[in-house]
Amino acid sequence: MEASQSPQSPLPVFPSGLEPKEIAQACGLDEAYRAKQLYSWIVKGAPSFDAMTSLPQELRALLDQRFGGLRSSSVSSALEDGDGSLKLQVRLRDGAAVECVLLEDIEGRKTACLSSQVGCPMACQFCRTGTLGFLRNLGPDEIMEQFYFLKERRGFISNVVFMGMGEPLLNLPAVRKACFLLSDPEGLGMSLRKITISTSGIVPGILDLTEHGPKVRLAVSLTTADDALRTELMPVNKRWDLTELKAALLEYQAKTRERITLELVLLGDRNADKESAEKLLRWIGPLRAQVNIIPWNSVPGLPFKEPSKAQLKAFSEHLASQGLICVQRMHRGRGVMGACGQLGDTLRADP
Repeated sequence: MEASQSPQSPLPVFPSGLEPKEIAQACGLDEAYRAKQLYSWIVKGAPSFDAMTSLPQELRALLDQRFGGLRSSSVSSALEDGDGSLKLQVRLRDGAAVECVLLEDIEGRKTACLSSQVGCPMACQFCRTGTLGFLRNLGPDEIMEQFYFLKERRGFISNVVFMGMGEPLLNLPAVRKACFLLSDPEGLGMSLRKITISTSGIVPGILDLTEHGPKVRLAVSLTTADDALRTELMPVNKRWDLTELKAALLEYQAKTRERITLELVLLGDRNADKESAEKLLRWIGPLRAQVNIIPWNSVPGLPFKEPSKAQLKAFSEHLASQGLICVQRMHRGRGVMGACGQLGDTLRADP
């Protein structure tokens, strides 16, 4: 018996990344109800096969022997910030590592920020993860296990954002499966409206979402509406420039009728002035969008600076004065290098 193979990852998928019919096949279970029992235990957060007390002990022992444990990964470190944020480093079975973060807002809502790749191929100049390079995609089990590890430590999680390490739309099959497992009414039952996929601007991925779903919320890391500056800061713009990106977003919006979130990382000396705000307003045009302003989170060694409070205020107020919905993101997780753009302590156990 072999675990199911992911087309995007060289590693077999463990039961934590499978739905009941796939669990039955991967685990060699002839009785469909046994697979449903196993699935139910997984979504309840069972940490091991042995904890699944409704399964026969012999079956639990056999599954443990064949898989070497219920989960394919483990938590190698946990850091808690004074603002309530939690950052976990998750060690994968091949020695690589990713990070995930639990963020809690002032009203107590908990959001899991999950990674989709080991490292990131996008090389955004203001992002720590972008300096690490790219190792591989994650399987759906490795994505879901991040969620379960955070849930074990903090309880009920209301929202999920694919804004951790990696570009989700370059690993869409695994991200799509994770969205299904998160929202399955027979499983965790999270509303798709509570799930956000954030992209740096992968146009084919946006069009794939447009045609095939899932109908989650879409966020785009825009940063600037100046083509030359965006190409400098975000190399993805060399492949799909602002004109192509906007065309894809208009098609997405025409089909889904959903509002899009545009994320702007404000760099104090590059894109936080009135001219930048005017370019953004002109670019957005007919798009129905909300702008999330993210003051750059400091990363040692990167040649940028945070915007001043005066710059943030002036930029936000100018956008709002033109009728644009504008939200300033809070600095949560910075104390543990868990805020936007700060993830990526290590990729491997061994250099």
